[in-house]
Amino acid sequence: MAADQPPVIPNVRRSFVEARGVRFHVTEAGEGRPVVALHGWPQHHYVYRDLLADPPEGLRIIAPDLPGYGWSGPAPHRWAKDDVASDLLALMDVMGLGKDVLLVGHDWGGFVGYRMVLREPERFRGFLVLNMAHPWAPKGDVARQGWRLLAYQPLMASVGVPLQRRTRFLERLFEAGTAGRNRMDRETAGIFAERFRDPLVARTARDTYRTFLLKEIPASVRAPETRRAIVPVRALFGKGDAAVHYSLAAAETARADDYTLELVEGCGHFIVDERPELVRERLVELDRATR
Repeated sequence: MAADQPPVIPNVRRSFVEARGVRFHVTEAGEGRPVVALHGWPQHHYVYRDLLADPPEGLRIIAPDLPGYGWSGPAPHRWAKDDVASDLLALMDVMGLGKDVLLVGHDWGGFVGYRMVLREPERFRGFLVLNMAHPWAPKGDVARQGWRLLAYQPLMASVGVPLQRRTRFLERLFEAGTAGRNRMDRETAGIFAERFRDPLVARTARDTYRTFLLKEIPASVRAPETRRAIVPVRALFGKGDAAVHYSLAAAETARADDYTLELVEGCGHFIVDERPELVRERLVELDRATR
């Protein structure tokens, strides 16, 4: 399969939707209650291939490629996460999704998802967040785990474009980031990694980290998040994650009316790929609990 074409997923519907200056590539399947499923780096909508190929009964799985990722067009900004949240809220408006939406987010999709549910909670009935810190993590906890960020984020923010386009850095990342019997196979890793050979996509990923390190971390130190989540949040976290430590998603530090954290043994960062059946189960449970 050519890297410039989306990977095949049986029985999905694909479209391009213009919203807030972004030409979103959207993949969806199923009918019923909308589920907006957001991917992270270094991936695209294909991370949700199992849900898309066999959507749970009564759910409409909607998996957009984030601005500049996958097959979506570039963002008219440098990937500030609040801007991306605005892009996605605008996409929901254009698609007429209403106010009975479940949100799923992995990695950066989870980071942006928090901004969406904190800013406009009335749009959402529940949020399933996967291997991502919550926005209320204490500074001391963040500082203790900061060495994990230094392992790759400065590289991505500086030389991220040639790193992704000209090396096998991403393939090695997928191998290291998945655990044991659930290790990602080479074909799947290649489907993700090859898309980042595209200069637009590689630049988007670089800007994702550059903006985070130079602007968003300093801003969070000056003005920590104080908004409280009123939308039910279910955090599912592979305990073997080497990039994000589960202590940063602790229930005792979450400013939320209804928040739970479930740790998954024998699972790394890429939980959607490693444990798709568990992600599916927790989504179905969240749907039932919020009807």
